Amino acid sequence: MILTLPALRRIAPLALLALATAPATAATPPAPAGPTASMEAIALPLNPVISAGLRLCNAKTASGLGTLVLKAGEGAKPTKTDIVLVNYIGYLAASGVVFDQGMQAAFPVDGVIPGFSEGLQLMAKGATMRLCVPSALGYAEKVSGPIPANSDLVFQVTLADFKTAAEVEAMRAAQGADGAPAPAPQ
Repeated sequence: MILTLPALRRIAPLALLALATAPATAATPPAPAGPTASMEAIALPLNPVISAGLRLCNAKTASGLGTLVLKAGEGAKPTKTDIVLVNYIGYLAASGVVFDQGMQAAFPVDGVIPGFSEGLQLMAKGATMRLCVPSALGYAEKVSGPIPANSDLVFQVTLADFKTAAEVEAMRAAQGADGAPAPAPQ
């Protein structure tokens, strides 16, 4: 079929319209390859940084301790003379740099900095709280390991369990008498 110039002029706009509305038939680009192995080594020790929103509390006690209940607990609360079992992470309020963390850590309520001790006494078993500890309730002007002087601190704490000193002593005595370990606290 031979088309004359006047015929081409009549069908050219239709041909352009057809091309413009036709789906593209170009080959799709290949899917990107998966991640490649990095030769970069992770610096040790691993020191995570907690984001700014996770360094804030929404309430304050009379002493100035900041608190935020992340999960309510049930039942009684430990006293100064009790021994607690906690999971916790501690970080600097200013930068979010983690300075300590522990799982199933056991210690006396009055054996820690005042702000942490006060916060523990606000928690029922099973609770998780964020404690915003001002410097005055922490280490104040003292340097403590990676914690600079006059640092405000933040802790996220889960109270797994607590016992009185007498209960802990009875468990130790029972373990010593049997030679077998005492059952884990429930």
